[in-house]
Amino acid sequence: MSGRLCLVVTTHRVAAGLLTRSAWQVLDDAVVRYARPAHPLLPALTDAGLEVLTDVPETPRALAGCLLDAASQGPVVWLVSDDGDPALTEALALAIAERAESGAAIELEVVHGSYDLPGSRLLDVVSVMDQLRSPGGCPWDAEQTHSSLATYLVEETFEALAAIDGDDPDALREELGDVLLQVAFHARIGEESEERAWSIDDVAAGLVDKLVRRHPHVFGDAAAGSPADVEERWAQLKAEERPRRSVVDGVPLALPALSLSEKLLSRSVRAGLDIEIEEPDLPEEIDEQVLGALLFGIVSAARRRGLDAESALRRFAHDFADQARRAGLPTTDG
Repeated sequence: MSGRLCLVVTTHRVAAGLLTRSAWQVLDDAVVRYARPAHPLLPALTDAGLEVLTDVPETPRALAGCLLDAASQGPVVWLVSDDGDPALTEALALAIAERAESGAAIELEVVHGSYDLPGSRLLDVVSVMDQLRSPGGCPWDAEQTHSSLATYLVEETFEALAAIDGDDPDALREELGDVLLQVAFHARIGEESEERAWSIDDVAAGLVDKLVRRHPHVFGDAAAGSPADVEERWAQLKAEERPRRSVVDGVPLALPALSLSEKLLSRSVRAGLDIEIEEPDLPEEIDEQVLGALLFGIVSAARRRGLDAESALRRFAHDFADQARRAGLPTTDG
């Protein structure tokens, strides 16, 4: 006695019914099809006129016996659950081996009905975040706001930068996951706004539109010469989208003081802004090591005098930004 049992494996991340040709073939050929009651494929198969039995034994051992008994009468399909049914798979292997000893051969075939697309696990991020934030989820997650999460966004970003500095790919992968969590978290909170709700789809749509719009050499007819040309065009397109009244419009003033100073100076030089800056004398021959030592020495000297170098530089940078606003010069720098 012989039979055939097909395990049809699908992914819940692809719309139910978008199955491979081989999957539809085995489903059509089966004399009986089984699945658990909540399987996402059930509506699609019902619409296709295919009956699926969902009154199945609960224990893996009993379910394996049920499937193999049915398979001895003709081709049978089991719709594998989202978790892959590991306990059932193990029970089937043992049951098939036992039946083989008595001369009952059962052919077991695994058919992939659908596959995850690149990026499909992002759907899991959205799903898990929704569950954490919804009633019955995590009480800590439920009470968070954009403001309460702000510090975590900064921390996770710097931890990712530390992984880059440490040339640690595994750590970078993990830290980028934490950054992604912050994006998903803020987007989930955004959905709950009573005034202007927005979702992770709106975030993604805006990003895609921006990337396409600012890469006309890829998605349009423009030509790309060099990376510098691409960068300049990006800055021009950005300036057209967001007209500025001064060179510092759009500079995030919450940047760390050194990064903020670099950004403000870059904008000012590019726009030809004439603000007098008193520069200390530096050695003619200087590299990053020497410069780093000088900056570190300034921080040390400030600390011994009870001064906060970060706060002092930030305050001065803000004063510089105020002068730039009063100058009112526009810029195309990004």
